[in-house]
Amino acid sequence: MSEPNRTELTRDVVIVGAGAAGLTAANELRRAGLSVAVLEARDRVGGRLWTDVIDGAMLEIGGQWVSPDQDALIDTVAELGLETYSRYREGDSVYVGPDGTTHRFTGEMFPVAPETERVIAEITERLDAMVAEIDPDRPWAHEKAEEWDRISWDAWLRAQTDDDEAVRNLAFATGSAMLTKPTHTFSLLQSLLMAASAGSYSNLVDADFILDKRVVGGLQQVPLLLAERLGDDVHLGRPVRTLEWSGDGVTAIADGMTVRARFAILALAPVLYNRISFVPALPRLQHQMHQHLSMGFVIKVHAVYDTPFWREKGLSGTAFSPYELSHEAYDNTNHGDARGTLVGFVSDQHADDVFRLSAQERKDRILESLSHYYGPEAKEPVVYYESDWGSEEWTRGAYAASFDLGGLHRYGAQLREAVGPVHFACSDMAGAGYQHVDGAIRMGRLAASQIVDEARA
Repeated sequence: MSEPNRTELTRDVVIVGAGAAGLTAANELRRAGLSVAVLEARDRVGGRLWTDVIDGAMLEIGGQWVSPDQDALIDTVAELGLETYSRYREGDSVYVGPDGTTHRFTGEMFPVAPETERVIAEITERLDAMVAEIDPDRPWAHEKAEEWDRISWDAWLRAQTDDDEAVRNLAFATGSAMLTKPTHTFSLLQSLLMAASAGSYSNLVDADFILDKRVVGGLQQVPLLLAERLGDDVHLGRPVRTLEWSGDGVTAIADGMTVRARFAILALAPVLYNRISFVPALPRLQHQMHQHLSMGFVIKVHAVYDTPFWREKGLSGTAFSPYELSHEAYDNTNHGDARGTLVGFVSDQHADDVFRLSAQERKDRILESLSHYYGPEAKEPVVYYESDWGSEEWTRGAYAASFDLGGLHRYGAQLREAVGPVHFACSDMAGAGYQHVDGAIRMGRLAASQIVDEARA
């Protein structure tokens, strides 16, 4: 017997999650003539893409950048009629060394001792050669995958050199900056996958490549416009509590709504699967795999100033140091905005540590770190905001999920494997575009194409 006021729907496909992956899949399926219902727990679409106005400033609280190799995202942005603009990068970059000295520089190589520079160049070349052998869609298939998954990223680097400054700078490109976990907690193989997803290790450490362009008005417009096309097929505030599945199809039971369908796509971070009761339970291997995946943690710090004062000093805004609380920061000024915005990042254990402080002390510590790059003016923003995805009920970390030591080789091949009528799509399981919106779009397309093929079989 139905509950009063419970909406009952029947569709070809029910999609759980209205982020870029789920909305891409829904649009692809509709285009193929299949009916869909998208159930989203939040009161908005976009998932880890979120543009909001905070104290009068438009801030991209979640993902925001577009890289030149992200074809799926670039094509989607163009198809939706959105415009992009380049990140400001004119002038000197800044590097803070182990002794706390601030160095200005231009070009790709930051100012370190000649021997350290040589070591970084040699290991980077070695990593690029290793990455070139990795298929980002099948990293576990490499002949050395098991060996590379047994050793931590930090341990492997320290086996290559005893130059601590070289190790710290090589390590944080995939550690603090991308996987947002301490570098002793994930494997060399996981790090190689992160680099392979961007085309090479060199690409990954090149800020001008990875952080190339932004979308005018914010990247959340991508899911907003995709959702607009779906109209009433997108249902907000509908967390799915139970998913019943069999060879005959699925029943998704959400707050106030039940959807019966032939197929389901779980388009949410895999760390959230345990919020859903599966009837029957998912296979043992799936349960085990999901226990070896966890989110990283990063605070994205937005500091808005009356003017982009660093530009007057001849600075590009690009700054980094493995010795600073904010390990990297960039000019994040919005298109056409007279005010200046800096974005900084505090990740992994550093993020844990500052959240043990009061809000005021945390702000003071972070702005102090930014001032080491840009000068004392950085301590006086007119708007200050911290994106804390770790406390988001329907995200629980950032930027994405990655495996613990040994997990990628052990379980990676099952990550995208459908379970009966239940398919999976998320940036966390992408090859190319892993952890990025580009990867989410690719995974949404892949899941949709698999279902179209099955529906026509």
